[in-house]
Amino acid sequence: YLEEAGAARPFRQRLLVVANRLPVSAVRRGEDSWSLDISAGGLVSALLGVKQFEARWIGWAGVNVPDEIGQKALTKALAEKRCIPVFLDEEIVHQYYNGYCNNILWPLFHYLGLPQEDRLATTRSFQSQFAAYKKANQMFADVVNAHYEEGDVVWCHDYHLMYLPECLKKYNTKMKVGWFLHTPFPSSEIHRTLPSRYELLRSVLAADLVGFHTYDYARHFVSACTRILGLEGTPEGVEDQGKLTRVAAFPIGIDSDRFIRALELPQVQEHIKELKERFSGRQVMLGVDRLDMIKGIPQKLLAFEKFLEENPYWRDKVVLLQIAVPTRTDVPEYQKLTSQVHEIVGRINGRFGTLTAVPIHHL
Repeated sequence: YLEEAGAARPFRQRLLVVANRLPVSAVRRGEDSWSLDISAGGLVSALLGVKQFEARWIGWAGVNVPDEIGQKALTKALAEKRCIPVFLDEEIVHQYYNGYCNNILWPLFHYLGLPQEDRLATTRSFQSQFAAYKKANQMFADVVNAHYEEGDVVWCHDYHLMYLPECLKKYNTKMKVGWFLHTPFPSSEIHRTLPSRYELLRSVLAADLVGFHTYDYARHFVSACTRILGLEGTPEGVEDQGKLTRVAAFPIGIDSDRFIRALELPQVQEHIKELKERFSGRQVMLGVDRLDMIKGIPQKLLAFEKFLEENPYWRDKVVLLQIAVPTRTDVPEYQKLTSQVHEIVGRINGRFGTLTAVPIHHL
């Protein structure tokens, strides 16, 4: 509690959440006018349950805003949502986000390895992409530093911002910094194939607390620090010249009441009724995934095809409703995946479909 004018008032510690994307989507309506909508995503869903802090969210708004008028108008609109924008230009986004984050780190952290199609091109582009990655992380740090107040807790999120803890600690060694990874962290044998492994591990260790979804991911991180950096792992984390970085597993959850309330909405109930009528008399298998290489959607479709091959009885009694949310549509590998999924769905429906029904509904 803080004493003010002789009376105690409750004090809520401020939390600065720093993530690549803000939890809102911005659409420009005019020179100085913007409309904002809450985004759907795992990180947004998880953090909606954090209520004990007064939170501010810092991140990229997902749009290119080169002019000062547009930046000021968007900053003002986002302030009403307790959001603070980081303005990244198109070249930085291409090199940092599409390049280093989604073409290098994301596949590697999911055991897919570094891009193999053109190793020479990957080698040439790696240096410029990593330079853009560090530059983008410094831009995030500059915005955090501009809004930081003594006592704030800074919570950095995901593989996009592995370089951020070091940038923040260089500005203020007393700043409380945490970093949480929302993906797997690979074993040290995989992580050591990353050319920038030393710099990124060192930067993450600048944080006071490093969190992962599972104990295995935390163990892999500690192992990478001991085997690659030669540091000492302890039951609490990683120790380097007397400084301890705590490492732990924090399984993430969601605000389940929010989903229960959504299920009770009239428009949702109406949609449920429509689906029941549409698929009356058939068992419905539901898949909801982002259209991503690690989600195994092609493998799921091929497994369903195998099921229909071996079980003729079920061919007109079951339907696979696959919702595939498009993502990273400007990355070539994801464009290829989209075409592949459409081709497989069309082939299976052509093989097992009838005039009145098809076995796969792809949304």
